[in-house]
Amino acid sequence: MEEITMIDFSKFDKQVDLEGLRKDIEEAEKNGGGDYKEVPCGTYEVRIQKLELTQSSKDDPMVTCWFKIIAGEYKGSLIFMNQVITKPFQFHIVNDFLRSLESEQEIKFESYRQYAELLMDIMEDIDGSCEYVLEYGETSKGFSTFKITDVFDVEE
Repeated sequence: MEEITMIDFSKFDKQVDLEGLRKDIEEAEKNGGGDYKEVPCGTYEVRIQKLELTQSSKDDPMVTCWFKIIAGEYKGSLIFMNQVITKPFQFHIVNDFLRSLESEQEIKFESYRQYAELLMDIMEDIDGSCEYVLEYGETSKGFSTFKITDVFDVEE
């Protein structure tokens, strides 16, 4: 009989907001999560739902950002930005994006730990207080592009 090797899934428990994920699953099941339709390239009014440093499937450091569409035909849908950051041009892409969010934070890289904290601080600054116009596109090579063209302060 062949021995089965078990994968240690606990690392994923540490990387994910489990309570938030459970709530999102419940909401998807209530609202027909099977009716998912892919969001085409275009311009959307969005709120940023998640912004953090995580790991890619190849264990490289990666910035992930989830945009929730708040108006129009695709209201409630998500657009995902995932950018590996191991090369200077990749940091340039992310830093330009982060500056476009207009948070109070100084955008610079000193270490991956510092950068992870910077992303958390930016998310804290903008969460619930800013909405954006996002131009979601694609390069000729098929890579997704994300450009913030306008920022709105949310009235509380």
